Amino acid sequence: MNQREKILAGLVLGTACLFGGALGLRAFITKPLTELDKRIVAARERLEKVNTERRNYFASEDRLKSLAKLTFADTVDEASARSGEMLTKQILRAGLKEVNFTRLPVGPRKMRGASEIGWNVQGEGALAGVVNLLFLLEQSPYLLRLENLVVSGGETPGVVRVQFRCLTLVLESMFDIQREPLLAKVELDAPERRALDTIVSRDILRPYIKRPPPPPVPSGRNAPGSPTSTPATPAAPPGPETFRVVSLSEWQGQPEIHVRDLTSQKTVRYKPGDALAGGIIALVDYRAMPLPGASGLQSFSRVIVRVKDEFFAVERGQTLADLRKLEVAQLPPELAKPVVEAPRTTP
Repeated sequence: MNQREKILAGLVLGTACLFGGALGLRAFITKPLTELDKRIVAARERLEKVNTERRNYFASEDRLKSLAKLTFADTVDEASARSGEMLTKQILRAGLKEVNFTRLPVGPRKMRGASEIGWNVQGEGALAGVVNLLFLLEQSPYLLRLENLVVSGGETPGVVRVQFRCLTLVLESMFDIQREPLLAKVELDAPERRALDTIVSRDILRPYIKRPPPPPVPSGRNAPGSPTSTPATPAAPPGPETFRVVSLSEWQGQPEIHVRDLTSQKTVRYKPGDALAGGIIALVDYRAMPLPGASGLQSFSRVIVRVKDEFFAVERGQTLADLRKLEVAQLPPELAKPVVEAPRTTP
């Protein structure tokens, strides 16, 4: 190898070493920078996620505070009392009679972050009053919901029966909520209520009443005032179908039974132990049971009458003519146990 070849070989080897060194130096410097850039991007993503969660938390906190101001109270007992008072006031504001409505408590049902409570409400009254009541509850400023609404025709024109469940929430909030008196969204004279007047004017729930036959024309011999006319037959005494159970409410922890005489339009109040329908009132049963003769509907109250050693029941809204016998399996525990444990008498 001559001198020129040695110089070329040295230049090639030096260039290769310089290039390799540059690559190694570049990898040594840029690799940590690349890893640092990745960590910076990941940190920015986590920071953005934390900021988003923080904004959502404060937005949810503000939303929860605004909803808490619409609740009745912070405890179940106080919220139940205030919601029941609200229902009573709305029934009276709607132009209905409180005695014609029953309110049975529902719950509390434990939920995530809250407890659900409410009332099973059933009663009857004028169609206009029922529409007013539903409108007032729908427009109520409080946090509540209506469900299982059933409206059916009553026995007389313009009178309907209504049944629904009014539910509200008791929030498990750690905030110090300063509640203020809430005003209704709209009043009964608002245009929104006037839009429902068609329901009342058309009376779409009026039951069909067959036209009565014309009275018979008296003959000459039996005409009133003739000497051979027979005296008029005295009217028969009112039967059990003229007495309707209109309310099974409680007053100061004691159940009351309100029975209305449809003939005289008077309401009589009874309590357990009083005589009714040929027997003695045993108790008022507030269990939810299927409504007899109405598939898919529930009845939440009935009065149980004891006649000798047998028990009979009539649901709220039915007449005494609908009295039906109860089997042992249908009796509440406080009545079923004595019947099962009673010794059999031998003849």
